[in-house]
Amino acid sequence: MRQPLLITALLALTGCVNPPLPPVDAQQAWVEMFTYTGNLVMADKLDGKRWGDGRYFQVQPGSHELQVRFDYDAEGGGFSGFNDITERTCYIVLHYDHFAPGQRYRLEARNAGITVSGRLYDAQRKMVAEDREVTCL
Repeated sequence: MRQPLLITALLALTGCVNPPLPPVDAQQAWVEMFTYTGNLVMADKLDGKRWGDGRYFQVQPGSHELQVRFDYDAEGGGFSGFNDITERTCYIVLHYDHFAPGQRYRLEARNAGITVSGRLYDAQRKMVAEDREVTCL
């Protein structure tokens, strides 16, 4: 009886695992998502079109606009007399003109209180772009 239950449990868990990332294309730039202060940062749109995998962007060399979704916990002055914690969703748009083939970039989203920002760093940790637009819901 334990064996069929164990097999069923393992099969259920495999459905929760993300598929592997695609191989890195040396002819394109790779952008990874990162946050220190939020719950989630996901790739959302590339040049205004929905991007299929929220874990990364892989872009042709040149100029691109990236939009990411950023979720974080915000304290609100709720009516209950306590500081209520609510999840806030923001969309951060960045534009960068010089994506280079084979280069890795890191898009970092962060919040400081009610201020949300996004920054794009190259492989040497030099900031190459900042958010151009932030919209929070």
